[in-house]
Amino acid sequence: MGVKYEFDKTRMEFRKVTHSVWAVLGKAVKYFLVTASLAVVYYVVFSFVISTDSERKLKRENQMYRQMYRDLADREELVGDVLEGLKAKDDEIYRRLFNSDAPDLGGIYSNALLSGVDTIPDRLIVEYYRTKLDTLAKVAGRVDANFKRIMEVLSDSNADIPPMTNPLKDFSYARTGASLGEKINPFYKVKVLHGGLDLISQQGEEVVAAADGVVEDVTHSSKGLGNVVTIYHGNGYRTRYAHLENTRVSKGMKVLRGQRIGQVGMSGNSFAPHLHYEVMKDTLRMDPLNYLFASVGPDDYMRMLFMSVNAGQSMD
Repeated sequence: MGVKYEFDKTRMEFRKVTHSVWAVLGKAVKYFLVTASLAVVYYVVFSFVISTDSERKLKRENQMYRQMYRDLADREELVGDVLEGLKAKDDEIYRRLFNSDAPDLGGIYSNALLSGVDTIPDRLIVEYYRTKLDTLAKVAGRVDANFKRIMEVLSDSNADIPPMTNPLKDFSYARTGASLGEKINPFYKVKVLHGGLDLISQQGEEVVAAADGVVEDVTHSSKGLGNVVTIYHGNGYRTRYAHLENTRVSKGMKVLRGQRIGQVGMSGNSFAPHLHYEVMKDTLRMDPLNYLFASVGPDDYMRMLFMSVNAGQSMD
């Protein structure tokens, strides 16, 4: 490379051009900044102005997911309102039937439901919740229809309500004996058909009617089921109260739910003081435990089921 000269106007002469280190560094920095700025400009142009096929596809998917999310949010709000309405109706029915609020059985979902959500594709999550919401909406519709039917029955003063009250007041689950099925007879030590539910109690405890009805029969005997009261509740439902110490009603008498009909005893073939309680629908013997869930809490009801199933021997 040849030597360069420049004209010095002050001295009116030519002199050799020299470059300092700082001047060279300054020019290098300027070139670097210009290059970096151009690179940023190009990146912005290609990122926000010019889109590739993949980017356009992703944008369309994002728009679709945003719309689906808004739709699902609206439907979730609708289902929530429906569930709140069903809960209010449930409480109203429990108060009218059982004089208490409906039991709270906890949340629908477990805490670990979304533990692995970060590993699931968005498409599968959206599809999953859309299916769940559809199912909930259908279930809510069926439950709402059932509630309407129940409210119609309750509103009808002539409707016959099944016997759903425990005939012993202040009953504890620990006093649950054998229920319907084959049980060992305490006298003969062989398995025989046990036709009802043994409610263990102290002698003389008050026995009440499980529902409104008419006394169909009153039997006094020293054998078999002993002193027995049978009440017809309408719609094919009958309840039978056996091994009573005494009876306080007569045949043809109208009784109300919770009205005293006798006392617990050991009349007939009874191993110990208890109430032998039966529920019948037409000619079929029903498991009385299926009609006592309204008289106890959910936990006690599960314990009663467990004890009745595992009781191998009856009390009569």
